Parts: sequence; C-alpha cells; structure tokens
Amino acid sequence: MNAALGRLTTYRVGGPAKGLIQVSKLDELLLVKEAIGRLDVEVPLLVLGNGSNMLVSDRGFDGLVVKLQGSFEQLSVLSDGRAELGGAAMLPVAARKLAASGLSGFEWAVGVPGSFGGAVRMNAGGHGSEIASSLLKVTLLDLLDEEPPKEVKASELNLSYRHSCIRDDQIVLGGEVQLGYDADKKKLKEEISEIVRWRRENQPGGQNAGSVFVNPDSGKKAAQLIEELGLKGLRVRSAHVSMKHANFIQCDEGGSADDVYQLMVEIKQRVRELLGVELKTEIRLIGFEEDAL
Repeated sequence: MNAALGRLTTYRVGGPAKGLIQVSKLDELLLVKEAIGRLDVEVPLLVLGNGSNMLVSDRGFDGLVVKLQGSFEQLSVLSDGRAELGGAAMLPVAARKLAASGLSGFEWAVGVPGSFGGAVRMNAGGHGSEIASSLLKVTLLDLLDEEPPKEVKASELNLSYRHSCIRDDQIVLGGEVQLGYDADKKKLKEEISEIVRWRRENQPGGQNAGSVFVNPDSGKKAAQLIEELGLKGLRVRSAHVSMKHANFIQCDEGGSADDVYQLMVEIKQRVRELLGVELKTEIRLIGFEEDAL
C-alpha cells in the first residue's frame, strides 16, 4: 500500500511511503511495535513529526512511516516552572500556551513549525535559544527492541548544534522542560509577537523547510556565504533560492523534490569551490539514492 508522504512535509513535494501508520494513543503504538517485531523481513522505519525539516525524494520512501497524533499532542504545565509536552505537540502552539501560563524561555519556538519530538531529535532552535536550553528529560520508545518506553535524561542525548543521538527507529513520546517561573505574561506575549513579526519580515512563507544549511563553525553564516556569491534567485527548474533569505529554498506548487535536492547540491558545490567552505545540510533527506550532501 502506497501512502502520501511528501504532502505531509512543509515542502509539500515528494513521493509516497510504502506504508503510513498514524497513532493517537500509547497502546496503539505498542501494538504497532509488536507487529513490526513479528515481520519476517527488515523494514526501513521513519518517524514523522510535522515534516518541517525534511525533503522526500520524488521516488518516495520504501518503508514504514509512523506519525504521532491525538494524545501525543498534549501539553501540561506542572510546578516550579516545569512543563510536559507530548511528542506531537506543535512548537508554535506550545510557545503561546506556555507564555500565557507565565512560563518564560520557550518563546523562540513560536517561529519553528515543527513538533516537540522532531525538535528534540534535531535540537531545534532559533532566536538565541534551542531545545537543549530547557530540556530535562524525554520518554523514548525503540520500535525494534522488546523494551518498554524509557525515560532518558537530556544529558544522555548528546545534544549539540542541530544534533542528538536519537535514531530513526526511536520515537520521542514526550518530554519535560524547565522554564522560568511566574514571568510577566504581557511581556512574554509582546516577545512572541516580536518574533512572529521578525520572521514574517525576514523569512519567506510558501513551500520550504526553513534553513537548508547549518551555519559553519566559524566565520559567516550560511545565508551570508550564499548571498555573497549572488545566488539569491538561482533556480533549478521548479526550485529556487529565496530572494528574501538566501538559506531558504522555495519549491513551486506541484514542483519536484529532486529539483530542490539538485539546487542544494549546486549551492554546496559553488560555496566550496569559490569560498573554500564546506556547507552541511540540516534537512533530513529521505529516499535519495545518492547523497552528495
């Protein structure tokens, strides 16, 4: 059975998955895990959040996709500035709810269109902060072993710039964050509004997955390097570099994921050859046979 996958990403292009299972409760997920364990052949697995940091090839993904929803979208404010977020909780929604509860330190997430689980996996961040700055612990489920869900401390996740040690066959069911307590709600609301305003003025909407390349360890940011080479507007068929932000690649409606990929390769090669800097992508590439990134 083929299931739409590309349309579930923010690029909204790319082919189907061999199978897609959406689960709303833990007991449903455990049944899926049990079924996977009974398979006679090894099936590639992919955990899908909001698809905001992913590019699926036009050929699709020859495996099983698991997507959380329902009860996994919940958010609960605990005590002493702590909050619990489900793996499928959307970051912009969570940022607003936490600020409305007087908790500070998660405002940055209002501009990141991803899920909490996906954000933990890549240590997402923005506006001077990131998941690692507030994360206390997560609950992980490994789909390929016989173990039940387990709590893992944030210090054990090897969190670094846009990186964690969480594997493709592991799902973040939820987690706990430590935030500032009893903050000025009006001030937090204003900070969130300012972040939203800045994003709208400086980053494009439409079909994209946010920043394509990780900022190099030293020197200029990826966007500055790309703009320095005059690559804004550079097009490969249905994909082009945004005129608003050089580290964003836009895809036309009905376009091709492979066009986006080829443009990523072209940018990487030009920056390496002309500036001597090796760019690395932070976009998850799914179903591409050759990985030149």
